[in-house]
Formats: sequence, C-alpha cells, structure tokens
Amino acid sequence: MRILVANVNTTQSMTDSIAAQARSIAAPGTEIVGITPRLGADSCEGNFESYLAAIAVMDRVVNYPEPFDAVIQAGYGEHGREGLQELLDVPVVDITEAAASTAMFLGHKYSVVTTLDRAVPLIEDRLKLAGLDARCASVRASGMAVLELEEEQERAVEAIISQALLAVREDKAEVIVLGCGGMAGLDEQIRQRAGVPVVDGVAAAVTIAESLVRMQLSTSKVRTYATPRPKTVIGWPLAVDAVRAGT
Repeated sequence: MRILVANVNTTQSMTDSIAAQARSIAAPGTEIVGITPRLGADSCEGNFESYLAAIAVMDRVVNYPEPFDAVIQAGYGEHGREGLQELLDVPVVDITEAAASTAMFLGHKYSVVTTLDRAVPLIEDRLKLAGLDARCASVRASGMAVLELEEEQERAVEAIISQALLAVREDKAEVIVLGCGGMAGLDEQIRQRAGVPVVDGVAAAVTIAESLVRMQLSTSKVRTYATPRPKTVIGWPLAVDAVRAGT
C-alpha cells in the first residue's frame, strides 16, 4: 500500500517531519511518500494561502508519476479536500476531519489547539462543514506561527501545553487535538503534561486511510464528488488531461 502525504505548504523540512510522523504510525507494508507543492506559500495561516494550497496540492497529487492507494491532505483546516475527492478514485483523508473524528471516540468533547488566532475561524468553519463541531469544546490559538513550530520547538510546546491545560480546565475538553500539520510528533510531550488523550492529525489520518484501503472503500462518485465534467482549463498548473480524465 502506498499513501501520499501532501504537505500544504512549500517548506520541505515540514514535509519531512510530517512524513516521518506518518511512517512512525503506519503498518508494516505501508509506504509513506511525503510530497511538497511546487507552488504556494511557505506556511498556511489564512484564507488566501489556504486556497492557494488547495490548487497546489491538487496539482502535485494528480501529477505524481507512480500509482498510489490513498492521499492524506496534511493541513489542518485547509481547503481542497473536496477537489481531490472529485479528481481521484482512491480515498482522500484530511487531517482536520481525521483528528476530530478520532477524538470523539476518546471523550465527550474535544478542543483544538492551533497556531495563530487568525486560523481559528477557518478551523471552526471546516469543522462545522464536516459536521464535527457539535462536540468541539473550543478552538484555541497557541500564538505560535507555523514556521515557529520548527524554529522554536521548545517554546511552541510550552505554548501548546498552556492552551491545552486551559481547554481542559475552562472549556471542559476531555481530549486535545493538535490543530496543525506542523505539530506532528508533539503529541506525546503534550499528553504527558495535559493529562488527557492528545490526537495528532497526521497519525489519525494514516490509520484511517489504511483502513479504507483494506476495506476496499473510496469516495462515492454518485453525486457530490463525481468526476469533474470535461472542460477546457486555462492558465493554472493542474494538468488539463488529469482534469478531463479525473485521475
């Protein structure tokens, strides 16, 4: 089984970290391939960058030269999952939905701890769109920018823990979800300090993607995510043949 794990930004070191976390949880026989967009921003922290990432990830995935069995979109709250589902005939798992749905198996309510405050409304909207908001106690910002998660990891961990503890004490959360792909691999440190289950979206997405492949299940093409109708596409990087073929 080969799973593509798509970083939503152009920072290669973050792709490497995300892929390493995915490999640490993957079952024997699962090949994890980390991919980085060919265009876009070095971090995604707002709507403009998120929509840009949606195009960039679709471009990178449909132009991947080898067969693959599933795709993980490794950006928390980012746009684009729906487009990938239209284009592909393999499962597409977004870490936002994977993490939140996993958290609901572990406690009555969960809280998301993300990066900057400006990302909070985007995450709230994506959770609502996915129907996962009813059991979300809160979405809290750590105040750390995405790139600071790598550059100042110790300070980032402390900031995340601080918000996680507030979510548990003040918002009555019973599970913490890490609200950024760049937080991959920090779950154990935060779990030890927060005293509640901590869900890493990348890890959750890998296990869900593997399960869907093993069950031979993929996106329904009957209506909402039907293959795009043949059209002439002008002036963007996605291969026209891929759009026409839906592959």
